[in-house]
Amino acid sequence: MNLETFKSDILPIKNKLFRVALRITGNPQEAEDVVQETLIKVWEQRHELGNVRNIEAWCMQLTKNRSIDKRRLRFNQNEGLEGAYGLSSSAHTPDQQAELSDSFLQIQKMMQELPDNQRMAMQLRDVDGFSYQEIADTLEMPLAQVKTNIFRARKSVRNKLTALWTTN
Repeated sequence: MNLETFKSDILPIKNKLFRVALRITGNPQEAEDVVQETLIKVWEQRHELGNVRNIEAWCMQLTKNRSIDKRRLRFNQNEGLEGAYGLSSSAHTPDQQAELSDSFLQIQKMMQELPDNQRMAMQLRDVDGFSYQEIADTLEMPLAQVKTNIFRARKSVRNKLTALWTTN
């Protein structure tokens, strides 16, 4: 692929890539970063693109994967459950904040122990507020499987919380 082919085949889909990234990350700046990283990767691998049957689909897949990685990184490093639910506010006393923080750390740990599909589906639904269809599209799985994964994840976390609370 040369520069002209890149300009004619790849650059026209950058707005589609941005929409996918924005839908997954929920942050315009992160979505722009994802698209830029995707375009750089495509350019760097331009000599190997002869093996790719559908370049647009491949670019969309790259964008989706990078967006999920960005979202996961942000959740793990910064936001966590407390930020996602808006519970790190000054409306609570320091004791209440510590208790909430403890509870959410336990829930976060329980979520990390879930199988990948259950954890990602629960994260996207319960923390990020995605619709079931958006989750199905993002994770590339049937809608029924998304609902099953969320049900099982919630049940597992609920059972662990119940066991934790009954022992304390």
